[in-house]
Amino acid sequence: MSEDLLWAHLKALPYFRAMLRAVEASFYQHTHFPSPVLDVGSGDGHFTEVAFNLRIDIGVDPDLPITREAQARDVYRMLLQSDGAQLPLPSASIGSAFSNSVLEHIPHLDQVLQEVGRVLKPGAPFVFTVPNPGYRTELSVPKFLRRMRLLRLGEAYEDWFMRMSRTIHLFGQQGWSDKLRRAGFSVERTFDYFSPSALRALEWGHYFGAPCLLPHWLFGRWILAPYRWNLALTDRFVRRFHDSSAREDGTYSYYLARRE
Repeated sequence: MSEDLLWAHLKALPYFRAMLRAVEASFYQHTHFPSPVLDVGSGDGHFTEVAFNLRIDIGVDPDLPITREAQARDVYRMLLQSDGAQLPLPSASIGSAFSNSVLEHIPHLDQVLQEVGRVLKPGAPFVFTVPNPGYRTELSVPKFLRRMRLLRLGEAYEDWFMRMSRTIHLFGQQGWSDKLRRAGFSVERTFDYFSPSALRALEWGHYFGAPCLLPHWLFGRWILAPYRWNLALTDRFVRRFHDSSAREDGTYSYYLARRE
């Protein structure tokens, strides 16, 4: 994977988000997305801006302020502020769709999958990435607490971390296959990625990245000095976890599903 993907995220995002998004962006480099393309959960558009070398046809997100950020990036031909369970699009009108680290946050997941299936053409691909159960079981703090026999405290931390990261769904491959099948999809390819050690670096990044909140609130930017001299140590730290290969102990999962 090109190192530019990592740097492109690192100079704009807190390191824990950058290290994960850079790995995920590599998965889109050699995937063919037939037009029109739908981004389910487009957010501020930064991921799409880095991962793709062309404008995406349609982005959809329920959050209006963040959709306005995406509009300023001009990486979508059309942006829709809409719930994913009520897409204002005709049935069988979309050639392909993707959703990057979004579906795990959606309470009404089944309705969203059904709606994405409705708007996709038969045979259209749907690519998405999500954390899997390892996202919870491989956290560093609960592992330490379990070694200290503080089992309930470890479980309480896991629960808190899920709430803090707004993570609702952590399914394995069978769980996602069942949900996709009920929504009219079949799984064509899936693999796990992002090592447990990378997850722990991400876990602690939620705390070390807290100072980035102030410049984002004041200036709309996570990183005030996006230069090599300022981020050299961070880059060196993150790069050792920078691995996009499939692995059995991966804490995140990639899915390529296809509309039946």
